[in-house]
Amino acid sequence: MRVVGLTGGIGSGKSTVAAILRALGAVVIDADVLAREVVAPGSPGLAEVVARFGPDILDPDGALDRRALGRHVFKDAAARADLNAIVHPRVGQLAAERIQAARDAGAPLVVYDVPLLYESGLAAGFEAVIVVYVDEATQRARVAARDQLPADEIEDRIRAQQPLADKAARAQHVIDNRGTPEATRAQVEALFQRLCTEDPQ
Repeated sequence: MRVVGLTGGIGSGKSTVAAILRALGAVVIDADVLAREVVAPGSPGLAEVVARFGPDILDPDGALDRRALGRHVFKDAAARADLNAIVHPRVGQLAAERIQAARDAGAPLVVYDVPLLYESGLAAGFEAVIVVYVDEATQRARVAARDQLPADEIEDRIRAQQPLADKAARAQHVIDNRGTPEATRAQVEALFQRLCTEDPQ
């Protein structure tokens, strides 16, 4: 079984690529989903996040308000590091369990979808990394249309991540998502076939 990393940047279309891979038969493990699990209401992870950032990061139902938390961490590298120190080890443990379950089930390809794969130093743990690439102007336009955020908040989120051009330069595989959905799908389908048929190096 092959385990590869998938990453990109905000507004790059990484979720779209992950969905195509899942539809083709890959087991996709989404680090963002795992990150939500480890800070679910009542979890030790959420209690630790509240202890660090205060109760204003909770919504009226006691769940994590991710936008409120974002206001604490996107402008403050030290705060972001504190959050990562709470969340990342828990996510890593869950990911290892899910990957092993996929291995036990005989999955041909596991894709670990991690927005901050390079920033978190996780790339070395995979035999290959796929980067979904777009230029920064496209990132800004897509995030503005999708999230209705003001320009300064969009810029904060882009600057909190390594530039996509740098990630693409380090990756073994790049999906160029600047074109049509059909063009992106064709690239993903070709890559899936390659990853499922070539011998791991």
